[in-house]
Amino acid sequence: MRLLTAVDQLFLLLESRKQPMHVGGLFLFELPENAESDFVYQLVKQMQDSDVPPSFPFNQVLENLIFWKKDKNFDVEHHLHHVALPNPGRVRELLMYVSKEHGRLLDRAMPLWECHVIEGIEPEVEGGPERFAWYFKIHHSLVDGVAAMRLVQKSLSQSPTEPVTLPVWSLMARHRTQVHATQPAKRSIKHILKEQVSTIKPVFTELLDNAKNYGDDGFVGTFDAPMTILNKRISTSRRIAAQSYDIQRFNIIAERLNTSKNDVVLAVCAGALRRYLISMNALPSKPLIAFVPMSLRTDNSISGNQLSFVLANLGTHLDDPLRRIELIHRSMNNGKRRFRRMNQAQ
Repeated sequence: MRLLTAVDQLFLLLESRKQPMHVGGLFLFELPENAESDFVYQLVKQMQDSDVPPSFPFNQVLENLIFWKKDKNFDVEHHLHHVALPNPGRVRELLMYVSKEHGRLLDRAMPLWECHVIEGIEPEVEGGPERFAWYFKIHHSLVDGVAAMRLVQKSLSQSPTEPVTLPVWSLMARHRTQVHATQPAKRSIKHILKEQVSTIKPVFTELLDNAKNYGDDGFVGTFDAPMTILNKRISTSRRIAAQSYDIQRFNIIAERLNTSKNDVVLAVCAGALRRYLISMNALPSKPLIAFVPMSLRTDNSISGNQLSFVLANLGTHLDDPLRRIELIHRSMNNGKRRFRRMNQAQ
């Protein structure tokens, strides 16, 4: 058995019916040229009939909210779902289905993940190839965002011509030489407690440094976020919307303004939020604050949580988009600089 970390337990303790704590990804695929009409069915059947057992972390189940243990009664029917969208099978219908499924809690008596294969999606352009989707969700206590993306990357074909005969939950059978490198190191309770105690002094030092920098608009304090119409209790309802952008546009903006692509994404979100709040006559005089996840992962592992969060000033009080992105960039760099002085335990 493997001991849950404090962060892993936090994601479980914070979970409620109105606040699920899993992460999910939606992937769209085009059917291969000259594919048979039952291509997706055969793909699902191949996954269902696979006699290869699930590998880490897909074989982990909770034990008293304290340990992870290996699941000895894996039931593929519980985790794998095959559905077809009703006509006309647009992206709208796809997102409605995913919205509903993303709002459902995962069963803690089972390994905390699900895989949905969705067919019946219309072509992107008239006359183009039909499409199918893969929606995957897994609990945040098992993986963070970087680990989840590594799982997806390892589970898919590495080239258009490479056949994949194993399901995603047996992906380590395809990467046997990497098993030890991708699993987290085992740590004793004594080691964990010693590590946590050693963080007291450097964390206190950072708090003092934060107090010295208070007043700089690039610095964000814990209580700087204003009250808005968005700060409300959430319900159980979920509605997912999607918007596509050409990544090259973000690359060009980031290069010309000497910022990161993440800063550009935050600036786009900030502009949209500012416009929405103005339309509702509800834009606060103080800038909105974003809670931005930041990966602390320095190894090749594909499980657990190695992340923290940066408070970023979104500059929504500024009407000039260039001043807004400059403030976002400065605020993000301020947060990153503080984290570079700290280790994962802190």
